[in-house]
Amino acid sequence: MRRNISSRFKNMVHLFGFGLLAIVALAHVAAAQNMPQSFADIVEDLMPAVVNISISTTVQNPPGIQMSPFEDFFEEFMERDEKEQPKNRRVSSLGSGFVIDPSGIVITNNHVVENAEEIIVNFSNGEKFKAELLGRDPKTDLAVLKVITDKKLPFVKFGDNTKARVGDWVIAIGNPFGLGGSLSVGVISAINRDINSGPYDSYIQTDAAINKGNSGGPLFNMDGEVIGVNTAIISPTGGSVGIGFSIPADMAQIVITQLREYGETRRGWLGVRIQRITEDLAESLGLSKPKGALVSEIIPGGPADEAGMKQGDVILSFDGKEVVEMRDLPRIVAETPIDKAVKVKVQRRGKVVTLKVKVGRLEESNQLAETQPANPKKQTKQPGLKLLGLTLETLDAKTRARAGLDDDKEGVLIAQVDADSSASESGVKSGDIIVEVDQTSVAKPQDVEDLVNKAKKAGKKSILMLMHTPQGLRFVAIKI
Repeated sequence: MRRNISSRFKNMVHLFGFGLLAIVALAHVAAAQNMPQSFADIVEDLMPAVVNISISTTVQNPPGIQMSPFEDFFEEFMERDEKEQPKNRRVSSLGSGFVIDPSGIVITNNHVVENAEEIIVNFSNGEKFKAELLGRDPKTDLAVLKVITDKKLPFVKFGDNTKARVGDWVIAIGNPFGLGGSLSVGVISAINRDINSGPYDSYIQTDAAINKGNSGGPLFNMDGEVIGVNTAIISPTGGSVGIGFSIPADMAQIVITQLREYGETRRGWLGVRIQRITEDLAESLGLSKPKGALVSEIIPGGPADEAGMKQGDVILSFDGKEVVEMRDLPRIVAETPIDKAVKVKVQRRGKVVTLKVKVGRLEESNQLAETQPANPKKQTKQPGLKLLGLTLETLDAKTRARAGLDDDKEGVLIAQVDADSSASESGVKSGDIIVEVDQTSVAKPQDVEDLVNKAKKAGKKSILMLMHTPQGLRFVAIKI
């Protein structure tokens, strides 16, 4: 009986093994079937609409500059007179682009054409045309050109990048190192990538080879639609190491539409300064997890001020779009039409409040920005109340003069910060002023101590403080 059971078990094991091998084999077959055998057909259709862009500009030669690396070889055969050297010289550079309209509308990067005096668009069939700049946007690194021709040109269409997933095949076509019509393929490595290049970072990351000269070229999906504009790489060598970034099509189209219509971008403006919500700040604000954007300052007379938004509000959604993290908000606001009345959900002292905001227009002088930590200030240690690793002093004429503060600054002066304190870890510096503690105004050190003790009794692990710093107002959470 034991032999029979053992024999049956062995047979079952063998059958299971064969079954597993069959499943693995089928999986490999399925994967092979999904993998394109060739990209030739799709590329053949796309290549005519992808262009090489060459620009020329004049640069000034610094005094004494060597005009050519070969000059030293000829030095003994010729006399050089620096006074006779040309003060200016013509230089050229190369980039990529693509046609989105048969009338000759070409998209590229701002950094490709920003200093151009002459722009030449080169097509894969050998045709060349001059182009004029319709508009450019340094913040998103996009530019729109118009080819000067009456001829109908081949073009490509934008696709829906929001449907793209990590692992999807993509195709990049461009002009790397001046080698026009070059193709590279890869997959989407990540989406909504922040590389700290600006307030609207939300890049598509790909391992398709992108090199110098690919800037401004298209990133295609397998339907032949443009889902991104290639713009940047991370590389220690200057060449592709498989980390390239593309501006997503949905963002690009909004900017392109405005550049074509106005010659400039017209972005929405909320009129607040915001900051990132950390774990400690979330706990102090009564949030279950870090989410949203914390309002650290309201610009007087701005849209947020007019709508009744307050310091300490956490913006959870804007115009029906969820603000998952701080960096989402500048992009959402910027893409909102000017003068549009939108609903903004905020959390205020544990309650969700809905505000109605009329969106303003962002000007260069009015920036929606993250509040940065203050720079350290050297302060002489002064007697005062010691609390949470802070030496606190009342603001009076003497302390204002010592700290170089204006008479209108209210709050409690931080005279010194212990290096090993939680406050120091949170970026608090000597010379900062505590304006609020737990969203309550303070005027003297005792006010701070009373509110800290109250928070301790309530079982809080950290306490929220609003600081006035050289960079503006910002919230910090200090462990208690």
